[in-house]
Amino acid sequence: MLSIRTYPLGPIQANCYLISNSEKECLIVDPGGEGGKLVHQIRALNLKPIAILLTHAHFDHIGAVDEVRNTFKIPVYLHKNESNWLQDPMKNGSGRYAEIPNIIVDPADVLIDKEQTLKLANFTFDILYTPGHSPGSISFIFKDEGFAIVGDTLFEGSIGRTDLDGGDSKLLLASIHNKLLTLDEETIIYSGHGNPTRVDIEMEQNPFLNGF
Repeated sequence: MLSIRTYPLGPIQANCYLISNSEKECLIVDPGGEGGKLVHQIRALNLKPIAILLTHAHFDHIGAVDEVRNTFKIPVYLHKNESNWLQDPMKNGSGRYAEIPNIIVDPADVLIDKEQTLKLANFTFDILYTPGHSPGSISFIFKDEGFAIVGDTLFEGSIGRTDLDGGDSKLLLASIHNKLLTLDEETIIYSGHGNPTRVDIEMEQNPFLNGF
């Protein structure tokens, strides 16, 4: 049985997730900012980080990557299509906003280049390629636990924006319908911002998905 904890972090409160097991191992998904706070929480919970998983490389999801990675000496996983976004403020978006410092992060340690089942320590999960919000967006599917972490692809009652670099509205809708909505209808969806939802709820009530 896995535990999942949500921490809205950084300038626009992107959701960072800590997924932990009974052995106190944990995966860190999208550490978007406030690295000191996140490190403190991990230590307070006596967790043993295994890896950092990035759903995509927009600035609000990567701001604390280096602080967390260097503190715990763990690898960072990212899709290959955004391999150079961590070092480029214009691509990751931080360079587009005067009120946000340029975010430059060291390269990812592992580049994901295909959909696969990944086993890290005692965690096993599927990686689905779900582009549209960005060209390297991926989702992490924990089928046995009944939840998925989908970044900014799908939200409660909404979908990801597609007006940033590499955004594609048709591709986004295809990713949602062909990848996420084909999961078990009771799968809990943990998004990059806001509250969790469920596949069946979004199938029935999400106004952006009608008429696809």
